[in-house]
Amino acid sequence: MSTITRGLPKAVGPLSQAVLDHLTGERPLSGVTDITLSHSDPAGMDLHYALHLCYELFYRGFDGVSDDFEWDPTLLELRGRLEDIFLTDIRRGVGDLTGVTAAAEMDRLSLEPVEGSGPSHFLLTRGSWDQMREYFAHRSIYHLKEADPHAWVIPRLVGQAKASFVAVEFDEYGGGRGSQVHQRLFADLMTDAGLDAGYLAYLEAVPAETLAVVNLMSMFGLHRALRGATVGHFAATEITSPPGAQRIADALDRMRAPEACTRFYLEHVEADAVHEQVVRNDVVADLLRREPHLESDVVLGIRAFELVEDRLADHLMKCWSDKRTSLLSPLR
Repeated sequence: MSTITRGLPKAVGPLSQAVLDHLTGERPLSGVTDITLSHSDPAGMDLHYALHLCYELFYRGFDGVSDDFEWDPTLLELRGRLEDIFLTDIRRGVGDLTGVTAAAEMDRLSLEPVEGSGPSHFLLTRGSWDQMREYFAHRSIYHLKEADPHAWVIPRLVGQAKASFVAVEFDEYGGGRGSQVHQRLFADLMTDAGLDAGYLAYLEAVPAETLAVVNLMSMFGLHRALRGATVGHFAATEITSPPGAQRIADALDRMRAPEACTRFYLEHVEADAVHEQVVRNDVVADLLRREPHLESDVVLGIRAFELVEDRLADHLMKCWSDKRTSLLSPLR
């Protein structure tokens, strides 16, 4: 099983350095200026690294860092300003949502294109085992905390939406069996693939596109005002998971990968096909019946999911097409 926590990583720029200095007592956060923030790339490494550090304090934290930093007011203020930059970029990227319904968006996601593209299609037909292991390293940033970011929304739901959401999450957490928790299954996958199964072991190896995928979930989940977006993101995750997981499972069969690797993805093929219908009919539908004003937020969550996943897919495909690693440092 993966280690519970990890130590602090190294900084990649002024924002992440400021957060790390604050966490270690080297320097207060007052050193982060408006100029530094205004010149930050909303999709850049430093911003997403700093944001990820702030969010991690609400999950497992870091070795040697006091738990009291979770609610440190200066960190929360900086996190809010980073989130404003990130969310503004997301809203710009998803475009105008006027008149778009959640039902129409979910219907669209359910249709698999005849000629697919992207990492799962590439890995299915011609990807190498080394590229698959890189894919695992990218996905480990989320899968070793799988379901946790979405779970923040549970106390913000009521009625059937809450009951059905918890039912789906119950499966993600192994149905009451510790050995079947999806986080544990992915740790087993990492071990059998010859990779480090430690929690956030590859944090310093993945690019901004990978961190943005996880930061988006945390940002949505940690804000009650964005509960609709969390539900939309959750719906998009469950709808798109089965076909993508099946392609990865088939690719692993082609590569004759260890059984634990295939098992993780087959679990998602079987479970998420059922989850899709529950989320559509019982979570999203019930939420919007009670709070119809959240429809555009649910659509935002769906579109934002696609946006950050597409950015990561573009990064992977560009690197692999150029026959170079998609990580900041190659795997051993």
